[in-house]
Amino acid sequence: MEKIYEKIQALEEVTGLSKHEQLVHGIMDAIDEKIIKQGSMLPSINSMVKELGFASKTIVKAYDELKDRGLVESKNRLGYFVINEDTEQKVKVALMIYAFHPFQEVFYNAFRKGLGENIQVDVFFHHNNIEVFETIFGNIRGKYGMYVIAPIPHPKTKEILLQLPQNKLLIVDRFEDLGSKYAHITQEFEISTYMILKELSDRILEFKRMVLFFLPDSDYPVEVRRAYERFLTDFRIEGEVCTSYSPGTVKKGSVYFTIGDGDLWSLLKDCKKQNIEVGQEVGILSYNDSPVKEIVCGGITTFSTDFEKMGLQAAKFILQKEHIQKTIPTVLFRRNSL
Repeated sequence: MEKIYEKIQALEEVTGLSKHEQLVHGIMDAIDEKIIKQGSMLPSINSMVKELGFASKTIVKAYDELKDRGLVESKNRLGYFVINEDTEQKVKVALMIYAFHPFQEVFYNAFRKGLGENIQVDVFFHHNNIEVFETIFGNIRGKYGMYVIAPIPHPKTKEILLQLPQNKLLIVDRFEDLGSKYAHITQEFEISTYMILKELSDRILEFKRMVLFFLPDSDYPVEVRRAYERFLTDFRIEGEVCTSYSPGTVKKGSVYFTIGDGDLWSLLKDCKKQNIEVGQEVGILSYNDSPVKEIVCGGITTFSTDFEKMGLQAAKFILQKEHIQKTIPTVLFRRNSL
């Protein structure tokens, strides 16, 4: 322990270094010089107070920053321990999302690029399962400097998330109302979906009927279904909701609205097999854009939020810690299929 105190005290004469920064950099210097290694126990707060004469809140602040950097963790009743020797790392981020869908890969790539190389990001997938969500959360709580979480629409979600300090949590993708002090960068589903369908109504009305494929108990936003059903009523369009596309059931004169890409690819495969012209004999609307949808069948009409923008703004929040509450707009991409 003496050598740790020596590294901290050696920084006393450094101009412009606060006491808590002196503690942080002293411990980091001790790690770099292998005085302490992964698994090593750090001096207790009381020991630090006694040896250095610093206020306990200053020491707590320093240990909290080391935790944020992913270098140290606290174990109940045992103390503080070194868990990582990479002192170049600025902060350790936990990213919890639904799954690695193509559009969430766009978000991740932008987020990762925006953060730069010195920040570690660990990715966890909850698959819209509240038990998995709760288990992951329990395992990662207190071990990361920042948490970026796509919440599940569930009664327990708010209670779980409120266990995190407001300055360490960013809600992304789906909105969960935790109050004005919690940051979020999210999308809106119901109003935007209705307005997109309304904008497409001239083309949709050229067909006889419309079909939405919506899988219950999935990560599909229920607001999209509500908007679709309202649209059918308001525009007096014959339509239905099916849980999924059944191969071989494509019918001319229909507009198909897909959320899951599996339904889309199966539908397009049948259109090709039966020589049905997409955009003329059937219409297709797909939720969430991706590069491949720009290409197939002359382009699939989609609507989507800008996941790249969401990822970059999430990275900016992590780096700058400026409070943000923002809804990323939903955009229509009109192409050949509708």
